[in-house]
Amino acid sequence: METNKCYLAIDIGASSGRHILGWLENGKIRMEEIYRFQNGLHKENGHLCWDIDHLAAEVVAGLKQCKKLDRVPTSVGIDTWGVDFVLLDAQGNRLGSSAAYRDSRTEGVDKIVYEKIPEKELYARNGIQKQIFNTIYQLTAIQQETPELLERAETFLMIPEYLNYLLTGVAMNEYTNATTTQLVNAKTQTWDEELLDLLDLPRKIFGELHMPKSVVGPLSDKVASLVGFQTTVVLPATHDTGSAVLAVPAEGEESIYLSSGTWSLMGIERLIPDCTEISRKHNFTNEGGYHYRYRYLKNIMGMWMMQSLRREFKHAYTFEELYQLAHIGRYFLSTVDVNDASFLAPESMIRAVQDYCERTGQEKPETECELLYCIYHSLANCYARTVAEIEEVTGRKYDIINVVGGGCQDRFLNHLLKEETGKKVYAGPVEGTAIGNLLVQMLRDGVFADLNEGRRAIVRSFDVKKVD
Repeated sequence: METNKCYLAIDIGASSGRHILGWLENGKIRMEEIYRFQNGLHKENGHLCWDIDHLAAEVVAGLKQCKKLDRVPTSVGIDTWGVDFVLLDAQGNRLGSSAAYRDSRTEGVDKIVYEKIPEKELYARNGIQKQIFNTIYQLTAIQQETPELLERAETFLMIPEYLNYLLTGVAMNEYTNATTTQLVNAKTQTWDEELLDLLDLPRKIFGELHMPKSVVGPLSDKVASLVGFQTTVVLPATHDTGSAVLAVPAEGEESIYLSSGTWSLMGIERLIPDCTEISRKHNFTNEGGYHYRYRYLKNIMGMWMMQSLRREFKHAYTFEELYQLAHIGRYFLSTVDVNDASFLAPESMIRAVQDYCERTGQEKPETECELLYCIYHSLANCYARTVAEIEEVTGRKYDIINVVGGGCQDRFLNHLLKEETGKKVYAGPVEGTAIGNLLVQMLRDGVFADLNEGRRAIVRSFDVKKVD
């Protein structure tokens, strides 16, 4: 099915956001980025927070650009990172600050949660990897610090859901992102009300979970008037990794994927969750995916460390120059645990890496070459360990690793990945998250009959390179 229709993916990451138009042409998915904006954290009331008003304004600004270009989309889908949320009162007003996952408010909160439900039992219910910034710990931190906010709350919305609400006036929760809260039961695939009661969290704020392809609604009259057109807001996999995995150009069961960006997410696609104790000890997560698939994966710190280093370097190196510098530093042997909490939001990433090496009795990196190779090598080591764990837990061997997302452009890291794992590595597509977002909108509109047909179109449409 080919039409002249186009669809708009609004893909928002921790450092930037993009409006990307997509359409089908001669059997291939075509895309064009029409708007880009910056995102970041700021201090508010002593906490690291997102500027939600800024994000909302940029979403509208990108919609206006569609009108300016005379490219009115049939539908719009928004995806962002997971775990973060807003609370609304009875009038639909936002309560409190929009604290970010990098904020320190959840430190030590896990102990409070485990007094109410043991960690093993919690994992057996939802199969979600323990990350101290998961929504379950953020909500518990609110209970401790500002309980009146939960008492006044009527609605819980994750970040993309809140942006949808601002566009349409419809408050709707989406399944794939909801699973990152650690509050969704892996078997029933809905909010775990028994768990909510154990944690003293109000059931009423959590709405029915809707699957990708669900229609949120048309733009509100106010927003439609503002942007100059009417369209339909549709739920993609609103968690960016859920969208990115849809763009993996192979059947998920046949390969390991690495969604490479600010965060790295490495795993496989499964039809049945694994909430066993073995899986918990390996710290794997069972995040919800399209059509109740499961993204069985690990969260790994990712390119955040490299981005932070780059900001601290005095010279604004190009990516090619960074690769060359890292190559020069290949003599340096010290490595770090990239998932160590000290790297989550340090004032200086350089100092954090040096301190870690000193703390663990290793040589401290001093030059830019040594710092870069230390992080590159550490990331590749972590990926290789994760591959080995996936194969151990599943009892299967995988020959291929598909790298999608912006990080797939990092030739140096891709080469190290191949070197460390001994697997065939394929890089691309780059805009994996936006492609997955667009794919769901096209599936809803009948452009593709099913996911397999859509994935075959992705293979035809985008450059995927074998890493030599």
